[in-house]
Amino acid sequence: MNKFITVPGLGTNGHAYLFLTMTTLCWGGNAIFSRLAVGEVSPLTLVTLRWATVLLLLLAIARKSLARDWPILKPRLGYFMAMGGIGFTGFNALFYIAAHTTTAVNIGIIQGAIPIFVLIGAFLFFKSQITLRQIIGVILTLIGVVVVTSGGSFEKLADLAVNQGDILLLIACMLYGGYTLALRSKPDVAALSFFSILAIAAFLTSIPLLAFEIYSGAAQAPTTTGWMLIGAIALLPSFLAQIFFIYGVGLIGPGRAGIFVNLVPIFASLMAVAFLGEPFEIYHGLALSLVLGGIWVAERGKKPDS
Repeated sequence: MNKFITVPGLGTNGHAYLFLTMTTLCWGGNAIFSRLAVGEVSPLTLVTLRWATVLLLLLAIARKSLARDWPILKPRLGYFMAMGGIGFTGFNALFYIAAHTTTAVNIGIIQGAIPIFVLIGAFLFFKSQITLRQIIGVILTLIGVVVVTSGGSFEKLADLAVNQGDILLLIACMLYGGYTLALRSKPDVAALSFFSILAIAAFLTSIPLLAFEIYSGAAQAPTTTGWMLIGAIALLPSFLAQIFFIYGVGLIGPGRAGIFVNLVPIFASLMAVAFLGEPFEIYHGLALSLVLGGIWVAERGKKPDS
């Protein structure tokens, strides 16, 4: 894979670990931004303006790269458009809607389930072998998700009185798990070229959602704070994080790269408590332990060639 950044002294694994850690730090910050955006800009307006801003950045720096790689990308344009629509637009739309009815701590912990959806998807659609340890890891992680979505209450779970925002976020994570699996077939082009195609897809597929939001009367134009948040979201979790993620997956594969998503709940929880003053309850700690523990068990259960 083409390297767009190199750090002296780091090998392939070192580069992957560095950039995937930076990716998850940015994604953890996205949970904070999503909560701060409530009341400052409506969710689907945020999605459209986010990707419009990213496209302006890409227009400035990726034109030559995209033109060079266009002959390779063009034959599979429909596939890449679907990837951008599902992994970027679909995920982000549900993510920002969910932020209106759940906490940043919950957002971070539930996001930690993405590697499990990647594992399940790899088994279902790519016939990847799954070990007993991985099955145990899946079960532990899913229990952790149930704990956080039910607020640690068996009564809520029995009555199916779970938070709507948590359910939307869970669906969003499934979409992103599918996107991660689709990166298996990424062509050998520059990361900026590939990301440009996905960003174009995200912007185009967000327009119908924005039109619906306007038609329904739910649209809210950004406030001054809203514009600042859009800029931060466009630069960090949208632009830099996606480039780093694509690069990291290209270096070590989606299976190994997916495990780094377990850093998101840690970063998001710490930042939610530090910057938003959100409480970190006992059930949050239990859920976080189950999610991270499940992912750890699943990762240790991988076969050497997986």
